Amino acid sequence: MTEPDVTAKVRYPQVKKMASPGALRSRLAELELELPVDEAVESAGPLASAFVVNDSSGPRTVGNRFAILPMEGWDGTTGGGPTELVERRWKRFGHGGAKLVWGEATAVIPDGRANPNQLVMSEGNLADVGALRAALVAAHRDRFGATDDLLVGLQLTHSGRWSRPNGAPEPRLAHAHPLLAGRTAPGATVFTDDELRGLVDAYVAAAVRAQRAGFDFVDVKHCHGYLLHELLTAVDRPGPFGGSFDGRTRFFRTVVERIRVEAPGLAVGLRLSAYDFVPFAPGEGRVGRADELGTGPRPFGGDATGTGVDLTETHAMLDLCSELGVGLVSITAGSPYYNPHIQRPAYFPPSDGYLPPEDPLVGVVRMIDATRELQRRHPGIAVVTGGMSYLQDWIAHVGQHLVADGSATSIGLGRMALSYPDLPADVLAGEHLDRHLVCRTLSDCTTAPRNGLISGCFPLDDFYKGRPERIELAEIKRRLRTSSGD
Repeated sequence: MTEPDVTAKVRYPQVKKMASPGALRSRLAELELELPVDEAVESAGPLASAFVVNDSSGPRTVGNRFAILPMEGWDGTTGGGPTELVERRWKRFGHGGAKLVWGEATAVIPDGRANPNQLVMSEGNLADVGALRAALVAAHRDRFGATDDLLVGLQLTHSGRWSRPNGAPEPRLAHAHPLLAGRTAPGATVFTDDELRGLVDAYVAAAVRAQRAGFDFVDVKHCHGYLLHELLTAVDRPGPFGGSFDGRTRFFRTVVERIRVEAPGLAVGLRLSAYDFVPFAPGEGRVGRADELGTGPRPFGGDATGTGVDLTETHAMLDLCSELGVGLVSITAGSPYYNPHIQRPAYFPPSDGYLPPEDPLVGVVRMIDATRELQRRHPGIAVVTGGMSYLQDWIAHVGQHLVADGSATSIGLGRMALSYPDLPADVLAGEHLDRHLVCRTLSDCTTAPRNGLISGCFPLDDFYKGRPERIELAEIKRRLRTSSGD
């Protein structure tokens, strides 16, 4: 496996070279980080145990502690429907053994897509998206038999500032965020109150369709800088959808309350950027450097420095979830557009990104610490971890302890699920991990779609290794290295 030259200057030890749990613990100690790493994983231990999601629509039993996290696909049709590539991915998730599958980001209206090939939960796509779920469930049943403890949801989204439904940017804003103005394409317009009310209708209609398609829950996505996440920082927005915390969460509350009425029996989840930082940009040596907070709004879940964590409003968001009967929350952070190192810690950044300004283990521990605090303060909510793919061979050694001591309910797999969807099944069968499939955070799954190619793990998945897009990707990365001077 050839690794990108772009990170030759990175100075941090690589997790893949840590040959034992003790080696990882030693590096964590050097960094003065506290993170439990179990010496061995019990195949019938905490990760194999079931849990219950207590949603007001009724309790749901989930058969183990592994979750597939939602990711944005770039390989649907231009009409927002699935293709054979999308179906392959979903079948692999079903076959992999995780009992909680959080279906990928699906736009509620075509204009809300982040790319022209993202799924859309329209009436015309309902049957095909439902067939995706059915294929996933069938793959799970073929391997594991029971599916009554399998929970499958769909993430509903509008990309807001980062919308590119036809390829070129078509940004729509929750508010005129001064820190993001320089990163926003020309022609951006702020949603009016009436437009947001219409978008509430679109979210509810998409949820009703998801229920008809057979999904167990929908996620009203509030993360990664997309529209509803941005709305959480709209402190200067006048009117009913801005200002106070109640105003900034009015959209979420209204959507959930209407789903309870219009799609009774459908559970609701929330994927939430629990904290955010100011934007980062390449600095000296292409190492990420934080922008000044200045007069911009404090990041949601962030402190007054712009680069620290303050979960006061995040706790308030989970209190609101409890009030609304939402019993499932997936924790993530930041945005891939302006501070990806806090969202998905990686040794190798995307080729158009910046080098990590901290050992990525710092970002992993930061997110786990936030997850622990939120889970323990809100024990009635099933909280799913994020950012753990960087732990690589030791993800189960850490995850097992987090579940056992009540720091999290479920262990989320994002990038790892693209390269190694069978990891849950292998762990729970007591098998050694296939190290050739363990995600090494090479970031090709980001670099490729950012340059108009399909989604997939090009370095590790033999299916994508053999596709012509891999050759295109290599050429794109070569050009990017040349233009950046690396």
